Amino acid sequence: MQAWQVHQNGEPAEAMRLQEVDRPTPGDGQVLLTVRAANINFPDALLCRGQYQVRPPLPFTPGVEICGETEDGRRVIANPVLPYGGFAEYALADAAALLPAPDALDDAEAAALHIGYQTGWFGLHRRARLEAGETLLVHAAAGGVGSAAVQLGKAAGATVIGVLGGADKVAVARELGCDVVIDRRAEDVIGAVKEATGGRGADVIYDPVGGDAYTQSTKVVAFEGRIVVVGFASGSIPSPALNHALVKNYAILGLHWGLYNTKNPKLVQHCHEQLTELATRGAIKPLVSERVPLSGAAAAVQRVADGVTTGRIAVMPALENGAAA
Repeated sequence: MQAWQVHQNGEPAEAMRLQEVDRPTPGDGQVLLTVRAANINFPDALLCRGQYQVRPPLPFTPGVEICGETEDGRRVIANPVLPYGGFAEYALADAAALLPAPDALDDAEAAALHIGYQTGWFGLHRRARLEAGETLLVHAAAGGVGSAAVQLGKAAGATVIGVLGGADKVAVARELGCDVVIDRRAEDVIGAVKEATGGRGADVIYDPVGGDAYTQSTKVVAFEGRIVVVGFASGSIPSPALNHALVKNYAILGLHWGLYNTKNPKLVQHCHEQLTELATRGAIKPLVSERVPLSGAAAAVQRVADGVTTGRIAVMPALENGAAA
């Protein structure tokens, strides 16, 4: 089979090599899946760089989220077991963790439903307890993680403010359902949020960026507001001033979604049922901005790493010559 492999850590475009390798053999409790679509996540870039919390032995195949097909023809969503990741024609996954792919979504959309939407659901509902009528601010609102949070926020009845970088992403954020869109490159984020909220600020802030975005969050969070720390796509990990959280009376909530897979896997299943129901009635639909053949995976992962994409990019091994899915 063909698979992308990383033999030495580095930037994705340089570290990933497309090679002919043997199909992986399932271990106890594992299944072999035909990869129908593999969604690109920022952790894939971190894996290539050797900067992710999990460091699989070299060589490995990245790709942490797929829509695959079982030997008996079932369409499923899975997190491949590294080092046999999803940027390949076949991948391995734990049989007990397979989730049914919603009929309402195509392969690329189904592949993009899992990590970003599970993270959004747990962050907004389990951690922040977002309520209808509240104001939700989402950083990087046009990206893969942010776009999921925007849709989930709207589905929950919140007013959503999307913050993003670049005029080309403004239209994307509006199409996703943002009530207010702020281009951080052209506007003063703090002033714009205060104006949009009548000076009150945002009740819940969803931050997958860190760095300056987190600093802005602390200045626009409402009384009894909640800042959900999801990740650090900016590459800068902030050091919260706890005296500031005390004086302004807000909460800083960390979210490591992966822990639920071991600490409370039943909640992951419950979340998937909720997401499937939302997808079935059209309340959420993963934004897949691009579908690329397997040969285009390395370049696509690099674009995600560089922060120049919107929504999700799906790698489709069955595509030939870049034809549309």
